[in-house]
Amino acid sequence: MAKVSVGLRGWRFEEDAVFDEDGEFLPLDEMDEDARDRLVRLAELVASPCDACWLVHGDENISECNVAEAVYGELSAEVIVCREHERDLVYWYREEGGKQYRGTEEFQDAFFEWFDDGGRAPEDFEGIEHVDTDPLEVPTPSVPDAEERAERWEVTDRIDLTDVDLDQDYPSN
Repeated sequence: MAKVSVGLRGWRFEEDAVFDEDGEFLPLDEMDEDARDRLVRLAELVASPCDACWLVHGDENISECNVAEAVYGELSAEVIVCREHERDLVYWYREEGGKQYRGTEEFQDAFFEWFDDGGRAPEDFEGIEHVDTDPLEVPTPSVPDAEERAERWEVTDRIDLTDVDLDQDYPSN
């Protein structure tokens, strides 16, 4: 079977790990833990603002942010980006050392720091070419309600990083 993205490009699933033979989502309790956790997280991230746009505009101008179309990184340390900023993330990953953060909890913070310091893909960088499927043809998964999700993952508030001094040396544990 093929690998598919659900809701946002980026995280890919084995088709038979999330869909039954009729093309409907499997019940969550029939999925392996990783697929289930990612699918539930995707349900929370769909229609969220792009992280890069958010770094530019902040909470006070969140309406200026594009809706995220792709997700990269690991669960709870992911970066969600719009089509415009996906090139920046891919460039950072391939050309600016982002690959060293693959599979780590530092992935999100490292990209945010690079982007907030003015890091951007050059105009001639092509990024990734995608084959898109009509999202209306993808079935809607049954996902846990907000209370059930909060029990599974720690819920955190976004903080405005525009005033954070990223050059400051902070004590480590």
